[in-house]
Amino acid sequence: MSMLDKLMSEMKEAMKTKDQVRLGTVRMLISQLKNARIDSGEELTPEQELSVLTTAAKRRKEAITVYETSGREDLLEQEQKELAIINEFLPEQISDKDIEQEVAAIIEETGATSLRDLGKVMSEAMKRLKGKADGKKVQTIVRSKLA
Repeated sequence: MSMLDKLMSEMKEAMKTKDQVRLGTVRMLISQLKNARIDSGEELTPEQELSVLTTAAKRRKEAITVYETSGREDLLEQEQKELAIINEFLPEQISDKDIEQEVAAIIEETGATSLRDLGKVMSEAMKRLKGKADGKKVQTIVRSKLA
């Protein structure tokens, strides 16, 4: 079952339960997936679908930080609800400890010794951790290990 199919069934369920926040969020995700499919000109792969959802989650996280600093509690709460709904469709993120172990293994394999090797380590780390860990978090851990 593709992500679009899951979202369509989730949309029907949200309509039945009259959950407006969930319905709006799911509709937005469906729209973004359809737009990505139109832009690419072909069916989306599961990785591309995951990328669209990850981007939507990142936008919510950025908006949350902006609303926190500006004191907009009403909008902050809305974005947090939407982020929680989007996260239901994303694979579970791995812990910082697991990221550190993976990064340590990559550094050992690539023979990286300084920040000059950051690109090498990051490219390999993102191949292995794509969809499982946030890129900024991985970069922070890689930088601390190479420093």
